[in-house]
Order: sequence, then C-alpha cells, then structure tokens
Amino acid sequence: MPVPDQNDRHQTPDDQPDPARPPAPPQPARKTRPAVSAQPDAAQPDAAQPDAAQAEAVQPDASQRVAITELLRRVAPVADELGARFAAAGHELALVGGPVRDALLRRAGKDVDLTTDAPPQKVLEIINGWADNVWTIGIEFGTVGLRKNGHELEITTYRSESYDPKSRKPEVSYGTSLVEDLRRRDFAVNAMAARLPGYEFVDPFGGLTDLQRKVLRTPGRPEDSFSDDPLRMMRAARFASQLGFTVAPDVVEAMTNMAGRIEIVSAERVREELSKLVCGAYPREGLALLVDTGLAAHVLPELPKLRLEIDEHHRHKDVYEHSLIVLEQAIAQEENGPDLVLRLAALLHDIGKPKTRRFEAGGRVSFHHHEVVGAKMTRKRLTELRYPKDVINEVSRLVELHLRFHGYGTGEWTDSAVRRYVRDAGPLLSRLHKLTRADCTTRNKRKADRLRRTYDDLEARIDRLAEEEELASIRPEIDGNEIQAILGIKPGPIVGKAYKFLLELRLDRGPIGKETAAEELRRWGVEQGLLSSAEPGADGPAEPAEPTGSSVQHEGEEAES
Repeated sequence: MPVPDQNDRHQTPDDQPDPARPPAPPQPARKTRPAVSAQPDAAQPDAAQPDAAQAEAVQPDASQRVAITELLRRVAPVADELGARFAAAGHELALVGGPVRDALLRRAGKDVDLTTDAPPQKVLEIINGWADNVWTIGIEFGTVGLRKNGHELEITTYRSESYDPKSRKPEVSYGTSLVEDLRRRDFAVNAMAARLPGYEFVDPFGGLTDLQRKVLRTPGRPEDSFSDDPLRMMRAARFASQLGFTVAPDVVEAMTNMAGRIEIVSAERVREELSKLVCGAYPREGLALLVDTGLAAHVLPELPKLRLEIDEHHRHKDVYEHSLIVLEQAIAQEENGPDLVLRLAALLHDIGKPKTRRFEAGGRVSFHHHEVVGAKMTRKRLTELRYPKDVINEVSRLVELHLRFHGYGTGEWTDSAVRRYVRDAGPLLSRLHKLTRADCTTRNKRKADRLRRTYDDLEARIDRLAEEEELASIRPEIDGNEIQAILGIKPGPIVGKAYKFLLELRLDRGPIGKETAAEELRRWGVEQGLLSSAEPGADGPAEPAEPTGSSVQHEGEEAES
C-alpha cells in the first residue's frame, strides 16, 4: 500500500480557496529563484542549515508573528493542550504543512497535521486516555490519527522517504529533527511549522516569502524532491491550479526532465491529484503545466494529442485550446461549487478527434462520430485511472451526447425528438445543458447568439413538455404485469420487448392513455404472432397464438420490465 505524501493528508478534491479571499491570478514566472528564509531550527543546532543564499529573505516582524500565532491558534483549539502532553513526556510536537499554509492564506482547512520526534508507539502512550478516539491505519508509515472534542488530528513521526527507481512503494525512515523533516517536504510553502505549545513559527526555507510572492519552490533541489516522491511533480501542477501560484523555473525544468518517473506512482494517487487539479480555481494553469512538462503524456496522453488537431471550423489554432476554453465556460456555469463530472466531460469531450480526422474536398477537415469514439476513449482512460464506476459512466455518457443538440437545427425537432433527448440524458440533463452551451466557442458573435437562442428554445420546450408530461420519469402507461395479462404470456424476454415497444410509442406520441396503449399493444402482439386477433373483445385478454421459437420462455429467464 503506497503511503500518501506527508504534505497532502489535509487536501481533499473540493479543497478550494476561501471565496471571501480568492487567490490572485498567476504571476509571470521569475527568471531568478526567489530568496527564502534562513531561520534555523533553534531546538536542533546540529541540523543541516539552509543554503547561505537563502539568508536574504525578509523575516516576519513582531506584529506579523503575533498575527501568525493567532491564525494558527484558531486551526486547532486542542493543539496546545496536546503539545503540553508531548513536552511533559520529553518530546517535540509541531503543527505542520498544509494547515499552516492555509491558515496564513486564510483558507478553511478540515484536517490538522502534526509532526513529532516521538516514535509511533510512544505517540500512542502519550495520547492514551486523552484522545476520544484513536486509529492506527497508517501506523506502519509513522502516522497515528485521533479525535478530540470534535477535532481530527494526525500525528506523524519525523520522517524521510524515497522511492526505489523500480518500486511503487516508498522506503520510510524516522528522523529526529524538525528542520530535516521540513526539508523533505514537497514545497517551501508546505515546509512551515508552529511548535506546540506556544505556536513558535518555524520557517527555515522561506515558505512565508513564497506565499507572499505566490511562487512554488522546493526546500532543496527539485530533482531530489521528485526522486523522493515523483507524485510531487503532479502536485506542483495541482497547486498551480488551486492557488494560482507560479512554479519556479528550476522546478519546471526538473519536472520536464523527470516526467517519466511518474510511471512508478500508483494510478489511484495520480487520479486523486488529477481530480484536485481539475477542480481547482485555475485548472488551465495546472493542465498547461502537465502538458508543457510532458507529464500529461504519461497520465492523460489524450490531452496533448489534441494539440495536433486543427478545429474543423478553424476557430482555434488547435482542439487543445478549444477544450480548455470549453472547460472554463463550463466552470462559469457551475452553481454549487466544482463539479468533477462536468469538468472532466468538458476537458475530454473532443478526445476522439485525432482518431476520426478526415480531410475532405475543398480543404475541409471532418471528425465524423468523434463523440462515439471519444466516449469509448474516455471510458478506457478513466478506468485506467481507477475512477469510480459512476464517474466513468457519467463522464463517458456526456462525451457521447455532447453533439446531440446540433441536430436540432433551428427548432425542427418534433416533440418526440425532444422527449428522446431528455430520455437519453436522464439525470445528466442539467450537466448536458451546461456542456452544450460551453461547447459554443465561436468568435462570431452573431453565430454565438443564434446558437444561444436556439438552445434557449430547446430548454423552453423541455420545460413545457416536462410540465405537461412528467418527462423526468418517462415510462409507458402499461407496466409489465399488465403486458402479461393483455398478451396472455408468462414472464420472459417477450415482456421486455413489449415494454420497449410501448416506451418508443410513448416517446413518439406522448401520453396516449391506457386504453389506447392497450390497443396498440394488442396490434403489436398480432404482428409478432403472439395473438390471433387484434380485437380481443371486452371480456378478457385475447387468446395467445401458439408460441414461436422467439417467444418461448426458457428455464431461468425472468421478465424484463
């Protein structure tokens, strides 16, 4: 079982910036590596110190330190009490990583991560009788979890970890220095800590400076950091998406040179980072970083391949750029926070184009049936990334349906066609509305307005039919038991076939009432050789005809309805 990176336990797929304080847009990459703090770890005089070049970083003044202390104190009211218990036992304890970063960014965080020099068994002794609940699912990696007064905390022993070049599992060893523990973390903004009790701020690698400059650097050489855990390369792209931070040039260079190392990381860990990236505030920045560094070629190869395809309407220099615009336009329509299914569908809706490209007369390019091919490719990719089945099914279905609206023309669809559109979309109808509108990226304002008005008309027709006919639950007026009674048949596949006939009838003609539906079913039964007469009389069901081979129920078969 791969261990999660020690910088990432506090993160969740919906980890978003505080809406009251949105992060600034990404800044242009700096040509020189920003200076960082040289504050040493006072409790570890023999620990390796930061590089001398880091000594020029600005230290927080007294008022800033007070503000930092107050911010951190709000993260976990029980942390000071726990810190006192560790101190009484002769051990260190510090709030560390993401919670410190998020407190300084004034972002809400769910988890509280702590680090200590105490080994896991000693941690269990210290919290015994104090914690309300304890769990040890990660104890083999040095992590003990607990709950106290409604707060969840995770305590991890100082550690360093690295991957063998041919292994998916990290080698974990415990350490004794807070500074060395921080040195092993992914980025300087995650390598800040606050000692407990008292919240003494520890920032040996200039994380606070990087927060102010909105830049992502590694505490040491990025090559060493990414060798320790290659997933950190994807995490750089994820933080670019979530925080809007610029990734330092030397980090980008290392990501580019080491992109192939991501292959040793499990699909599940890659999936989690990709989901968090896609659901970030600035997904374009994160995705562009994956593509530009070559990481996408290993984790989502369909995306960079879109760069090779020219849009058939010549609206964009490539389908890749079009897909990013569709993603942004889909996000603009979200109503209740990030929608992973909608965002993945928007990003992947055109991935079938490279396989379906054809050069037509007059210099035109076509991508016939790319939605069908793209749906199959989407299903395959998301399955390989170990996404849940419901996500795979929903995203693939949206990709398959994203062109359906374009057959609507200027409103030529019959009510039957509208009903089928609703039936085929099912519970995805709202998302399909958003995806279809987002897929209009033409720069021709007149054409864009016409498409918008046409889709407005389709939605209005759907609303009208929904009000009249309960479109959300389209079904025949006759159920499976009634089908058996009318046709004089027993449970079997013919019941399912009859049900499908009635459903198509319902879609074509709308509500027709039970009596008319029964008449149509009897007529169908005669055509299928199931009834001897289309007019059975009022006293009971018609005499069934002699069963044919196709209508004989075989042992073990059940009625379909």
